[in-house]
Amino acid sequence: MQRLRLKADGRIVELRDGQEFPLVPVMAAVPAAIASIVSVAADVATPPAVRDLRRRACLTQLEFASRLGVPVETIRNWEQGKRMPRGPARALLAVIAHAPDAVFSALAKP
Repeated sequence: MQRLRLKADGRIVELRDGQEFPLVPVMAAVPAAIASIVSVAADVATPPAVRDLRRRACLTQLEFASRLGVPVETIRNWEQGKRMPRGPARALLAVIAHAPDAVFSALAKP
């Protein structure tokens, strides 16, 4: 089994016999035509910017996290680009982009 490690500077290295061996970035081996197709597909799949949605709702990170029912660390990670919203969270953010008042009233605790 291949063991990989993500270094602080963003490099990925393979661990073998206690030593680190840098991996060649996948995009370096991909021809330019395919790389441009991949970048266009990535742009299409980009979810709404969480920070922009939160600011449009005039909420702090803590308030936004509370209303969505997620930890504040999740909101921070999304806004800093450390993580990307997936699945239901991504769908919920897309709905918030179009109808924030309806979503927040539906999620409000009685």
